[in-house]
Amino acid sequence: MSQTQPEHVDVLVVGAGLSGIGAAAQLRSRHPGRTVAVLEARESLGGTWDLFRYPGIRSDSDMFTFGYRWRPWPSDTSLADGPLILDYLRTVAEEYGVDELIRYRHKVVAAAWDSTDQRWTVTVEVSTGSTGGEAGSTDEESETRTITTGLLWGCSGYYDYETGHAPQFPGAERFQGEIVHPQFWPEDLDHTGKKVVVIGSGATAITLVPAMAGEAEHVTMLQRSPTYVLNRPARDPLARKLAKLPEQVRYPVVRWANILMQVGSYQAFQKWPSWARKYIRSQTVKLVPDHVDVDTHFNPSYDPWDQRLCVVPNADLFKALRGGGASIVTDTIETFDETGIRLTSGEHLEADVIVTATGLKLKPFGGFAMTVDGAEVKLHDTMAYKALMLSDVPNFVFTIGYTNASWTLKADLVSDFVCRMLDHLDRTGQRSFVPRRDQGVGERPFMDFQSGYVLRALDDLPVQGDRAPWLLKQNYLVDVRHIRRGELDDGVLEFA
Repeated sequence: MSQTQPEHVDVLVVGAGLSGIGAAAQLRSRHPGRTVAVLEARESLGGTWDLFRYPGIRSDSDMFTFGYRWRPWPSDTSLADGPLILDYLRTVAEEYGVDELIRYRHKVVAAAWDSTDQRWTVTVEVSTGSTGGEAGSTDEESETRTITTGLLWGCSGYYDYETGHAPQFPGAERFQGEIVHPQFWPEDLDHTGKKVVVIGSGATAITLVPAMAGEAEHVTMLQRSPTYVLNRPARDPLARKLAKLPEQVRYPVVRWANILMQVGSYQAFQKWPSWARKYIRSQTVKLVPDHVDVDTHFNPSYDPWDQRLCVVPNADLFKALRGGGASIVTDTIETFDETGIRLTSGEHLEADVIVTATGLKLKPFGGFAMTVDGAEVKLHDTMAYKALMLSDVPNFVFTIGYTNASWTLKADLVSDFVCRMLDHLDRTGQRSFVPRRDQGVGERPFMDFQSGYVLRALDDLPVQGDRAPWLLKQNYLVDVRHIRRGELDDGVLEFA
């Protein structure tokens, strides 16, 4: 089936996760007269928090900064479980009427900007039913529709929801147990009484190990190299102290205290990396049991914040190691075999279940194709303006959160920018805005980060510049000045 006449909406939001729900809620509140639609490729809202179902899934940022600035997180739980976060997002969507705007099973496949009409024409693949297979399978029926919009807002993040990073391990086909990737956790997987090996050292692995250790016979965390791990209380101490204050007072106080702590610690760790390494090690030594060597398993070769720091609530990982339900091995894989994994050192890890927490793949903006006046937009040839627009791409805004702080801090700022921009367009009678790149601006990688998932995708990302407004500071306080309060007509944005 095909449409005869495209539908038009003033603002089209792509993605109904944390960013998209926040974007639509702010549009409903601050621009109630505008038409808005939210397109979600999956069958439910929540994005990451609905997709990932592995044991123990939780935030690794405090919820007072991970929650929206304008909708308080409703408890003193700081590092919250995934289901609690999903409930929060559903509540926000209902309270702000966002649930009425979401169109599920609507996947954006292409977007074309026309400067004459000053609008985007967006091609959407709509799943309308199944001919007998699973939802999302190749035998699912679909139709193509088009929607036009004056402002296209990419809120689908940068992870590939359809595939994870899955290295090819030698001998994997020989293994007689189950091999599972956390991104596609089987609902019927029962690890009770089984030997589990979790491959990886990032946030997912560090979350999985203590969560599975309680029921498994034993869980081994197998890492190629160590990660920095910081302990944090599961409940926010300041929020507990201020529990008797009204929420409208307590929430911003705790939120700003945590923001200042995030920004301050990041700046200090970046400025004095040797001190930062010593500090983290001194804290880790207090928690690691005597039989676990700190320098072998918790002393990375890189400096803090060259990769994202991992956080554990109430020392749960260290408690699992201390209690004997879990162990940690730092080594490389020689081969899988019928009963587990043989390591380069010659050691053999017995396993009934192997979890490959080996990372994610990036797919910026959901991977849809973009053209401007017929010319293909190649992301790597564009430069990011304030980390929310692309050079020479009109009326397209995207939300990508911080790598060194809570995602939502940046998402809220992007919402502020969009709402201010719509006000500006109303006042001036203009319809389009686009950042124009000065060819004298030097280039840098979009993310100055050494994590594997970033390094693998640098050629698929835009670049950043070496000066404002093209330089990504990764600093919320700086971005408040430049994004929330900065001049819109700054000589870089071109209006028409």
